[in-house]
Amino acid sequence: MIEGSCHCGAVRIAVTAPPTELTECNCSLCRRLGGYLAYYQTDQVTVSGPTVIYIQGDRTLETHFCGTCGCHSHWRGLGEHAERSAINARLLDPAAIEGLRIRHFDGADTFTYLD
Repeated sequence: MIEGSCHCGAVRIAVTAPPTELTECNCSLCRRLGGYLAYYQTDQVTVSGPTVIYIQGDRTLETHFCGTCGCHSHWRGLGEHAERSAINARLLDPAAIEGLRIRHFDGADTFTYLD
């Protein structure tokens, strides 16, 4: 089990396995958030603590933030995407993500990886 938390510690995340790679997305939301995403099946992610949820235009995922310090913690898929989740791996101990490959995803235009 790998664990992390937001800045104030109110929201805690646990995943069943360490990430194997990270994704940096350039969509209109992710480029503003600046996180590294680590993808999981929803049942592999446990979140505790109060979050504020933002659901953007296409309503395919809900993005969660700590209601106290504002850190982006994770997103969960909605509808046909409900089995997918991603955590903001920047909330993990830096040693847990050190040296991992960072893939660049073009979420702004082509919806493909750029590497």
